[in-house]
Order: sequence, then C-alpha cells, then structure tokens
Amino acid sequence: MKLFYLASILSIVILGSCSSGEGTKNKSTKEDIKSVENQKVKEITDIDLSEIKKRGVLKALTIHSPSNYFLYKGKSMGFEYELLSDFAEDIGVEFKIVKVSNIDSIISMLMRGDGDLIAHGFTINEERKKLVNFTDHYYLTHQVLVQKKPHNWRQMTVDNIKKTLITDVTELLGETVSIRKETSYYSRVINLIEELGDTIYVDVVPGTYTTEDIIDMVANGDVKYTISDKNIADINKSYYHILDTSTPVSLSQRIAWSVRKSSPDLENSINKWLASIKRSGYYNIVFSKYFKNKKRFKTVMNSDYNSSKTGRISQYDKLIKKYSSKIGWDWRLVSSLVYQESRFDHNNKSWAGANGLMQLMPSTAKELGLKHNTPEENIKAGTKYLNQIFNRFSSITDSVQRIKFTLASYNCGYGHVLDAQSLTLKMGDNSNVWDKNVEKSILKLSRQKYYNRPYINYGYVRGLEPYNYVRDIFVRYDNYKEFVIK
Repeated sequence: MKLFYLASILSIVILGSCSSGEGTKNKSTKEDIKSVENQKVKEITDIDLSEIKKRGVLKALTIHSPSNYFLYKGKSMGFEYELLSDFAEDIGVEFKIVKVSNIDSIISMLMRGDGDLIAHGFTINEERKKLVNFTDHYYLTHQVLVQKKPHNWRQMTVDNIKKTLITDVTELLGETVSIRKETSYYSRVINLIEELGDTIYVDVVPGTYTTEDIIDMVANGDVKYTISDKNIADINKSYYHILDTSTPVSLSQRIAWSVRKSSPDLENSINKWLASIKRSGYYNIVFSKYFKNKKRFKTVMNSDYNSSKTGRISQYDKLIKKYSSKIGWDWRLVSSLVYQESRFDHNNKSWAGANGLMQLMPSTAKELGLKHNTPEENIKAGTKYLNQIFNRFSSITDSVQRIKFTLASYNCGYGHVLDAQSLTLKMGDNSNVWDKNVEKSILKLSRQKYYNRPYINYGYVRGLEPYNYVRDIFVRYDNYKEFVIK
C-alpha cells in the first residue's frame, strides 16, 4: 500500500515515471494529494524485543546503496550495516539484512513483519509518526538541491558558475525536480509549492531507484534536478565533481530508524544503545567513515569489486565458479569460505602454516596432491577437500545441515566434529543437525568436564572457532546472494 503525504489540493504537474527517469506530462495540471490519515497500514504482527531475543535474529529492513549497505571486496559494509551489527551484538542476537528493492513498500513490509525495524535514514515527520514509532534521531541534516554545473565549469570563474545554477528555491518555479514519491523530498516540494504559491513540476521516479541512483542520473544528464539529504549529496559530489550541492531547500531535519508501534521495548533498547555509542565515540567514527571519507568513497565506487555495481566478488570468481561446479556447491558459498580463510589474499599464511586462498595445511595439501600452490591449484585442492569431507557425512540427509558439518570439519577437523556428534547424542539432542544441536556441543568441547569424557576421542577443541566459522560463512553467503547473481 502506498502512503501519500498530507497536503492540500495543489497546482502541481506530476510527470509519468519511466526507467530512464524521464517523464511525460500528465494532461491534468492539478493533483489531489490525499491525507495520510486515509491511507491506513494495518499492523499484522506485534513482535517486540523479547520475541526477537527468543528467535535469536534481528531482521532489519534497509536498502542497498553506496553508503547504507553494499558489498566490497567480498565484505559486507555500509553505515547502516555497521550500526546494525553493533546493535545486534549489544542485545545478544544475530542480525539479518532484509534488502528492500522498492523503498515505497518499506513501511508496509515492516507492518507485515518482514523486518523488525527500518534501518534507513528516515526523516521524522508527522505523517510517518502516525504509522510508525521513530527512535531518537541519530543525526541532523538538511535537504539540498542536486544540480549539474556546466560541462566547462573548470574553465569558469566561481561567479560565472553560480550564474548558471539555481541558488535560491524560488528559482525552482517552473522547473522539474526528479524524486521518489514516498520520501520527505517529495513532501518538501509539496510544501514549497504551498509556500511559493506557484508550480514546480515533479518527475516521479520509481521506488526501485535509490537517492544515489537519481544523483547519478543528474550527473549523467538524464534528469536536471533532484533533492537529497546533504550528507548523501556531499559524499556523492566527491565522486561526481560536476555536481553542485550548495543550495539548501529545507531547514535541519532529524533522521532516525523506525519500528512498529507495537515494539516499545525494541525502541527503548535502540535509544539506550544510541546514547551509549554516541558517548563512546564509536558512532562518530562510523559516520565519518561513510559520509566524510571522500577518498574511501571514490575507491569503493571505482573498484571492480564493488559487487553492487559489477556483480563480482573477487578476482578469483571464475576459478571459484569452475571448481565449485565440480562439487555441486554454490560458488558464492565457496567464495564466502575463501573470504573467511584468506580475505582473497593468496599470499596469506597462518601462524600454523596453512597457506593460500583456502588456507590448506601442508600435510593436507600433500595428501590432495597440491604441488604448485598457484591460486587455481589451491582452489582446486580446497574444493576437492570440501567434497571429501562432505561425502563422509552421507548419513545427513538435509543438504544445508550437511554443508554446515563439512564447514565445521574444514575449520577444526573431522574428528572433533565426530566428538561433538557423540556428545550431542549423550545430551539427548539430534546429532545430525548442526543448528542448535551439534553446534552447542562443539562449544562444550572447550571445557575439561566435557572433552575428558571417555567417548571423546580427539580431546580439547576451541569450539567457539568452528561455531563462529559456520555462522559467519552463512551470514556472508546470504549477503552475497543479495548482490551477486548465481
């Protein structure tokens, strides 16, 4: 269900949406903007913090963008991503990103329980407050006009450049601004029309476009103007020097996360955590990293391994695809393992002597016939080893669980996983299920009262390592699937 922001009947022309961002004028010169009070979105779930903790996973709705959430050199990154990671740790759960492909639907997705919160920089306004509860704001910003300087701006004086640009909002009258409808930017244009008493044309861009996408369109000349929060506009300007972001179109506005009205405990916990990370300085470090570090932003944007733009994870994609297919595994899952082992650094060597992309121990490499430790030979041997372990767990019928046993064995050794299965049986749990069964037993095997039992054959194991190893690989794999086509 779409939400329309409160406004009176205004003299505004809405241009039809299309993929290029260009529109066609509607024959009508007026549109009735319906009050949000007539567009009710019903909550169909009342999950709060206690249920989230019981589930063990926090589900967060956000969008992919070069600042919010993206994949770079195999690593999930982003302002919202890092904050979510810290908050989930603070409340003692894992977190899962639910990537929203159409921002227009994000509130409806929250209401029906697709996520527990919206981790996206929403401007706090009265219309949205009727639908959701906002957390304390985590930064202040204001909206600016994003426009393109003349193509020869480098040869022009500052004064002459200014003469070609809009420097006051009154100059927007009669112009066309390209924005998504379900945004505070749209609301601001509506208010400007009321304040100025004349027409500003609006090119309504589909909700599948991010603010950064529309800024790209301005830079490329596909559309003339858009509106953005200043922090987003300025960091993108560091990449597109031809852009001007100096004209304000609003006063300061508060930006916050939002939750369902039935989640007061979650809201309170977020507010306490926000206050804590602001006191510690952690928040300022993360904010600066994504909105002030212009060099980092340009590096990410120009990289061949910005998966959001290129669909690539690493320089070894072709090799990983080739050998993953031979054992019937999703190459993105194997890529997640390779990242976990070596961060895609073939020269990586561990303190224990494991080396190469898949960090094979010398004795294992010898058994697998690895003679020349090239990237290809290392991946070939590593996937062969995965397949050997996988075949040893033939009694496990669930393929995902079987893969988790394989990954745990790859990390800590097949014998330790067998011990964990034996302990699981003694504890009365299911020894053929890793999740919440054998993974609990592998943790116990780091304690003497468990690894000294007579049926434990391989003794002590630092159980937290395989426990986290399996979880980290699958979390990263889920992120890879969001960004990279199989």
